[in-house]
Amino acid sequence: MDASKPTAIAKPTPPSFKGIALFTPGGDCVYCIDHQKRTHWHLDLCATLQQTLELAEPPYFLLPGFTATVDRWVDELTQSPVTVAEAYPRALRFQALLNRLFDLDDLPWQPNYTCREECSPLLIESYRDRFPQLWQCHDLVIQVNAALANPEPEASQAFDWPPLVVPTQPYRFKLFVSSIDTVATEKMLKLLHTTLESALPSPYTLQVVDVLQHPDQAEAEQVSATPTLIQLSPEPVRRIVGSLVHQQQLVALLGGG
Repeated sequence: MDASKPTAIAKPTPPSFKGIALFTPGGDCVYCIDHQKRTHWHLDLCATLQQTLELAEPPYFLLPGFTATVDRWVDELTQSPVTVAEAYPRALRFQALLNRLFDLDDLPWQPNYTCREECSPLLIESYRDRFPQLWQCHDLVIQVNAALANPEPEASQAFDWPPLVVPTQPYRFKLFVSSIDTVATEKMLKLLHTTLESALPSPYTLQVVDVLQHPDQAEAEQVSATPTLIQLSPEPVRRIVGSLVHQQQLVALLGGG
């Protein structure tokens, strides 16, 4: 070895991780960085906002319109990091902050314009009277990491899923719940997020509708009981009425079983 020549030092490969940020209409932010990619985290972020701002219930209506998601992994062929970062329009203006939180230099974030109905200004404004704290700026930037210390419940463990055909349309779901029964709603959302994240072969969106606040939507979808989960796309439209207990039930719905 020629000591006169400098030895090249390989830079460590950036680790794989998933990052999710949730903003409020007032500009506060809660976010997480999950190197194990074990969960979708939206519930933890909503719960943090509820606790920090002393809200009456988790602000699920902020999903997905006020979220930004980054996914980084290492390409097996090139051994180079690949980063995909998307943000809904309400969160897109915070690109500089997002890059700082997730250590992404000056990465441009791609806009996500799906779920226009769920992200409509009129729908979001309908919650202002119930959640006025969310429209105030408290200069909050909170990293949430408690979920990493807690293993997923037994119902969320990994299974060998039956093969699902990759659809030409993205998966789109509506979950109709009652705000009176917050415990059942949180359990259902926890199961749905962890199951959909691990089972589906393509991205999905999940809209949560409170039938007490939006009875017109419940009537339009002929929802007579809560919780009711409806798969709107890809067709055919499928639904589950009543509480889900096992992941197999949801997989059967997705597969048409």
